[in-house]
Amino acid sequence: MAGSGSSMLYSFLLFTVILSLQEMYRGKLASSELFTILGGFISSLLFLVSLTFIGNFQETCGMRTGWGAVILAEAVALIAASTVHRVCITTCFLFSAGLLYEINKISGVTLSKSESKTKRH
Repeated sequence: MAGSGSSMLYSFLLFTVILSLQEMYRGKLASSELFTILGGFISSLLFLVSLTFIGNFQETCGMRTGWGAVILAEAVALIAASTVHRVCITTCFLFSAGLLYEINKISGVTLSKSESKTKRH
């Protein structure tokens, strides 16, 4: 598993690359219904990597991560989606909610596994 600093760097680089490619192909993503949905999904990936960046930044600074990080990451992703198409905002929000649910589920499983290993020793 990568440390907080390297994970923060990788998520920032991914955010920059994804946002740049999204803006380069903004016209293509707004050209049809299917591409508009794809634009919302790409923006939800921006949500995922920005949430990773913010969480790692807060962990590095010693602050507690909470819903503020989620709201900030979602706001950034929705603003990026709005540059492509209006429908991208809605699909980005829906895809981001699904990703957040899955992240929370994976986090709970990982936490319960680490707690069970701690109890054994």
